[in-house]
Amino acid sequence: MARILAIDYGKKRTGIAVTDPGQIIVTPLTTIPTAELLPFLKSYFSREEVERVVLGEPRLLDGSPAQMHPKVLAFAAFFKKQFPDMPLELENEVLSSEEAKTTVFLSGAKKKKRRQKGILDKVAAAIILERYLERIGKY
Repeated sequence: MARILAIDYGKKRTGIAVTDPGQIIVTPLTTIPTAELLPFLKSYFSREEVERVVLGEPRLLDGSPAQMHPKVLAFAAFFKKQFPDMPLELENEVLSSEEAKTTVFLSGAKKKKRRQKGILDKVAAAIILERYLERIGKY
């Protein structure tokens, strides 16, 4: 099997999470500046076997598109042109950032570390990936 990679796309920063090759364990991988996302993905795909990518889809509680939705869809179209053979799936990311804040708080991280937004981005990506795995029945 190969890894599944999740992206929590943001205007400034993007969180990345991955599964292990057996697709059992989800790990927050990194947070990178969004401007560096394409080079990061090219490098990562050349080093690791990735089966598919899950992209967080910004939605509101009522299911309607959130403010970032058009930007994420534009990135999805760009991604498909850059990586035509890589399957890309969207996963609703509603409240993933709030859940990430709770997760980091409950982990016992010190206040200074909890304020680092980069930590929240990669944890949010992990939450998006966990939701995807639950939805497809792997979790």
